[in-house]
Amino acid sequence: MIKYREILRLHSQGVSQRGIAASCQCSRTTIRNVVERAERHEISWPFDKNMSDADLQELLFPEKRSQSNRKIPDCEYVHKEMAKSGVTLSLLWHEYHEQCRFNGEIPLMYSQFCRYYHKYANTTKATMRIKRKPGEMLEVDWAGKTGFIVDNLTGELIPAYIFVASLSCSQYAYVEAFLSMDMESWVNAHVHAFKYFGGVARILVPDNLKTSVDKASRPDPKINRTYQEMAEHYGTAVIPARVRRPKDKPHAESTVGIISTWIIASLRNQQFFSLHELNSAIRLKLEEFNQKPFQKKPGSRKSAFLEEEKALLLPLPLPTSPYELATWSTASVQYDYHIIVDKNHYSVPYEYIRHQVEVRITSKTVEVFYHNHRIASHIRIRGQEGQIVTVPDHMPEKHKQYLAVNADHFRNWAASIGPHAVIVVNALLSASRVEKQGYRSCTSLMKLADKYSLSRFEEACQRALCYTPSPSFKIIQTILKTGQDRISVQSDRQKATKDNPNIYGFVRGAGYYGGKDND
Repeated sequence: MIKYREILRLHSQGVSQRGIAASCQCSRTTIRNVVERAERHEISWPFDKNMSDADLQELLFPEKRSQSNRKIPDCEYVHKEMAKSGVTLSLLWHEYHEQCRFNGEIPLMYSQFCRYYHKYANTTKATMRIKRKPGEMLEVDWAGKTGFIVDNLTGELIPAYIFVASLSCSQYAYVEAFLSMDMESWVNAHVHAFKYFGGVARILVPDNLKTSVDKASRPDPKINRTYQEMAEHYGTAVIPARVRRPKDKPHAESTVGIISTWIIASLRNQQFFSLHELNSAIRLKLEEFNQKPFQKKPGSRKSAFLEEEKALLLPLPLPTSPYELATWSTASVQYDYHIIVDKNHYSVPYEYIRHQVEVRITSKTVEVFYHNHRIASHIRIRGQEGQIVTVPDHMPEKHKQYLAVNADHFRNWAASIGPHAVIVVNALLSASRVEKQGYRSCTSLMKLADKYSLSRFEEACQRALCYTPSPSFKIIQTILKTGQDRISVQSDRQKATKDNPNIYGFVRGAGYYGGKDND
């Protein structure tokens, strides 16, 4: 197109037609016609900056107005399609071009197509979908200025840190105060913002805070694991802004500045004695802020959000699966195959002794991971410190055997040998005031049975019971060592009776009753 603006500007400065022709790359005849038409219509430099070359052509040469059958694009349709993920003006122009060719119509060039849409978006819509699509980005940050809460006992001013979230397309904002900027406050702020918006943006754009980024790196930033876990739960992604690049999240930066004046400064003369009171006042100011009309375009943040962005946010998870805040830490597995969490001990498989593991801690559970594989899970214990939670499957085999040792274990073992062994074991267990004091003696009996065989052990128990109703380990051991168990108890009794008839006690003879003994 002829550069009408430049021609008239140079002409007003006294540049010759030859010089204007060389600068604007057009003929001197064209320059003469433009100047004559401008003088006829009393148009001279300077004029309105918004007047384009096309506008000047329409005023100076109305006969050149296109009367062709070029297809004017449906800008309303283009605007709706631009709201969809991945759709660009280049793609829509290509589809428009193919449709015109199919219908036998002449399409506009890409530059004219974009000009029509830009003019439509700037004059009839609150937002323009060139760089920011509805529901695509949520920019988050902490405000530089803080609010304050008054301690009702000491009168001390306690700082309250202000969280700000702004949707990039409609600039609809959410603001909330917290007593700290720790991980719990950071994650809860996001959860509350999602609930306020009624949905989730596809991308979260935070600063390089420690609560969002563990290691800042332009090509590959390392996202904080708790923050990443929260994002995965809600189906969104975290793309942090580049270091010292506030233009990566301009709406959050702008909103932070406006919030500092519109909300924080407006509450400077009020006193709040609790966080709930402060947030209630912030919520009223926030509604007023979101409904405030735009200065340079129609509508407000709230109207733009409701009309164009709310329906395109990702849905919130079902109430049956609420997000539970989890914190991550590292720990070393001790030699007793336990880790320490909040001064309590939780077991892990003994194979991981001296290994570094990752611990995921929620309000209810403690989970242990090694190279992203979960190796242990426990119910989190509260209250008294120093408690120990041990899963038997995490113990070595010998430790399991030791843990399984109890009175029933010894009684079952004795019952598998014989009735006399049961009597001896019960006697050892009941001989002490505390039953556990007899465990060592019973364990020693088991070793004797392994050494001399179960049958000999049962015979030894039977012989020991002939001497005393409560035999000790030493008696059983002596019987087995001397081989007394090999002599039948019945034959031993018969031999003793034959050798000494009075073996069972003193018996009064006939002389005691006045009779005579028969030799």
